[in-house]
Amino acid sequence: MKGTRWFLAAVLALGLGLAQAQVVLRALMEDVPETHIIEKLLPDFEKKTGIKVEFEVVQYGAMHDKLVSQLLAPESAYDFLEVDFLWAGEFPAAGWLEPLMPYVKKSGFDLSPYLPSMLDLVGYYNGKLYMIPMYNYAMGLIYRTDLLADPTLKAKYRERFGKELAVPTTLEDYVQTSVFMKQNAGVAGAAMQGQRGDPNFMEFSNYVFGAGGDFADKNWHVTLDGPAGEKALRLYVKNIREAAQKGALNANLDDTYREMCQGRAWSMITYWWMLPQLDDAQKCPKVAGKVKLAVMPGGHGVNGGWGWAIPRNSAHKEEAWKFIQWVESKEIVKKRALMGHAPTRRDALTDPDVLAKYPYYAQVLKILEGAKKVPIFAYTAEMEDVVGREVSLAATGQKDVKTAIRDAAKGLYGLFKKAGLVK
Repeated sequence: MKGTRWFLAAVLALGLGLAQAQVVLRALMEDVPETHIIEKLLPDFEKKTGIKVEFEVVQYGAMHDKLVSQLLAPESAYDFLEVDFLWAGEFPAAGWLEPLMPYVKKSGFDLSPYLPSMLDLVGYYNGKLYMIPMYNYAMGLIYRTDLLADPTLKAKYRERFGKELAVPTTLEDYVQTSVFMKQNAGVAGAAMQGQRGDPNFMEFSNYVFGAGGDFADKNWHVTLDGPAGEKALRLYVKNIREAAQKGALNANLDDTYREMCQGRAWSMITYWWMLPQLDDAQKCPKVAGKVKLAVMPGGHGVNGGWGWAIPRNSAHKEEAWKFIQWVESKEIVKKRALMGHAPTRRDALTDPDVLAKYPYYAQVLKILEGAKKVPIFAYTAEMEDVVGREVSLAATGQKDVKTAIRDAAKGLYGLFKKAGLVK
């Protein structure tokens, strides 16, 4: 009898232990400062919810294949995801992501603080909410203030063009000023990343938007080969040939950073977060204190960013949503912002404490308000190579501008057709 009671008590204790077993959420995260910022705050989430979070941290190049292998499995090893905008069409189009609007409505989660451009980029796909924006890396213009203020350069510019040397507000003015700096300031007018593929595609996309163009309309009708797209490519080719640094046709983001950091260029069209890197007196003593950030000339630059998502095959969807609610709460987003996070919410970008620490976030907000997305669909990553190839051929003189932009549009149409977006 005593043994029976002991056995029943043991079974009951085991059952209670199993019932109270701690849920552990796992996610694949890029090895960047943002991930480590969130990691430092995770004890707060565990304390509030009893749910533990573990990150598998890897380099960006390893992420896509690891994620896809899990998304195709019967059950994912990852309970929530961070999704780059390049995959923000591929993943929901394949049916791999859980629609999030039911969770938003049930929990009363407020979407209104998010900038519309970010929800458009890494939030909605085909009218359904699959992601919550987590991080932005929109593009703008970084330029040297000391060269704009140089009396000799100002006088020469005024004499030649009949107007003041200033921060350019149009694409034409930007290229004109870049060429002028190359000819007169002893530096490259623009540090450019002309390497075929992601580098030149992303850079050129800013020219497309700055010229008032786009890749396609809302019905996926290709518009890249219209007058604005042709103008954008013509000005891009002029800049890379007449204003860029030596070797620009094979340069990537790291190369352009080095050019600016070493004081060998007047400007670069790049991700806004390059500003604090260049303005660091220890890293870049030649330009620190002399660089500023502006909206892409023409008013619109390329938007970029990441979003939180939940895999359709996650075993802990409700708990994963609790994590997203927590990490994207006003309190935690502000803490992340003060630690160097790139917010996607207007309230964080306008918070007095955040602006006191990072005054340039006021300019980041302007950049995000005008930011435009490249086409987000199942083959966004392939689009970079298709368009980038034609941009490269035009830049090297192997194709004329009209032919190159026409062929880029044809290639883009082929990808849209492959994705079932057009007939």
